[in-house]
Amino acid sequence: MRTLAVTQNITLDGSIEMLDDWFDPTADPDPDYQALNARQDRDADACLLGRQTFEDFRGFWPHHADDALGVSDYLNSVQKYVVSTTISDPAWQNSTVLSTDPIEQIRSLKQQQGKNIVCTGSIQLTHALISAGLVDEYRLFTYPVVQGRGRRLFPTGVQMPKLRLIESQSFRDGVVFAAYRHDQKDHQ
Repeated sequence: MRTLAVTQNITLDGSIEMLDDWFDPTADPDPDYQALNARQDRDADACLLGRQTFEDFRGFWPHHADDALGVSDYLNSVQKYVVSTTISDPAWQNSTVLSTDPIEQIRSLKQQQGKNIVCTGSIQLTHALISAGLVDEYRLFTYPVVQGRGRRLFPTGVQMPKLRLIESQSFRDGVVFAAYRHDQKDHQ
């Protein structure tokens, strides 16, 4: 079974909704960040996105030159799944629209052979995946910023099993990466 990982940029106060200017995807990253990002890309062969994030990515990454992280090359080549009832033609290579019962389609994708499936951004989709119990791993890049508002990673009222830290790393700009998995005894 494939691992479904949620990757989010998050503030110290827990917001994953960027309402202020605290994250720049084109910033010059340090080599350790680049290595981590490249490893995560190598370990994934599917990217799962909600409609808004997909449209934002489609409008930016395919045309972005001088991408130090290689995000543009990765996103242009990886299989992308977009959850949407309004997009009929994704207009981006290697993209598939999941429009009918996306949670069941994603559950089926997890059962297929392959590498990791990564969901990034896509707050409504992330909340639906968490609520459905489909997320196996949380990869959080915590920025040293307090935003004071914005949607959070975990939807209100969802009971979460205990998470176990599996990896952590800090970077020169103060960003801290932490990856968590469900304890196997608690995860169904």
